[in-house]
Amino acid sequence: MNSIVINIGNTNIRFGLFDDDNCDISWIINTKPYRTSDELQMQFMMMYQTHKIDAENIDKVIIGSVVPQLTYDITRAIEKIHGKKPIIVDRNTPSGVEPKSKQMGTDIYANLVAAHHLYPEGKKIIFDFGTALTASCIDAKGETIGVIIAPGIITSLNSLIHDTAQLPEIELIKPTKVLGLDTVSCMQSGMVYGFLGMVEGFISRINEEVNEDCFVIATGGVSHVYKPLTEKIHIADRLHTLKGLYFLGKDL
Repeated sequence: MNSIVINIGNTNIRFGLFDDDNCDISWIINTKPYRTSDELQMQFMMMYQTHKIDAENIDKVIIGSVVPQLTYDITRAIEKIHGKKPIIVDRNTPSGVEPKSKQMGTDIYANLVAAHHLYPEGKKIIFDFGTALTASCIDAKGETIGVIIAPGIITSLNSLIHDTAQLPEIELIKPTKVLGLDTVSCMQSGMVYGFLGMVEGFISRINEEVNEDCFVIATGGVSHVYKPLTEKIHIADRLHTLKGLYFLGKDL
């Protein structure tokens, strides 16, 4: 069965083409500026053509969203392309995971669901390096232990640049040294090692609180920057959230 899975985030919209449980192709478009359903339809069709996807061969479209105002327009665009309504999943969609909160975002719930399916043994922590930096923890039974929400890396970097007169835009990459001698390397060190210290601190405190060395998964746009810098993150998977949305909508 072929499925398109769409994760509507505050910064990006990520698409994945699933052949059964395998995501063969994925791509991203920017969430802003907001577009009409007609504009979205044209953009989606262009991406389908780029990746040689025939809409008639798609059996199911699954959508998870944390941007309600976009969900309606994207749903309309998908209906026009595929001639059928997509499946909308959220924290109320039944799964083997107990969210424990009526305020939990769809992305966090999907991260927990994917971890429960893909790594069933022991307790897991999922770090999502998105618009916000989130850390969610789940046990082997599928019970949510808790969640942390902190400012996102790119969000913090943009705030730093926009609210200062002389700091430039920079590429988020590992600097050659922790202590820099020019503005760019100084900022890179602050953003990379500063947030790495936060992540490692969260892992240590969570492990102590749950009395177990958790398996740690990193996902989100800049997770690839941080995974090589620490042994505390065991795996980086940019498609982790998409996989969770797929599992939520798979049997609906």
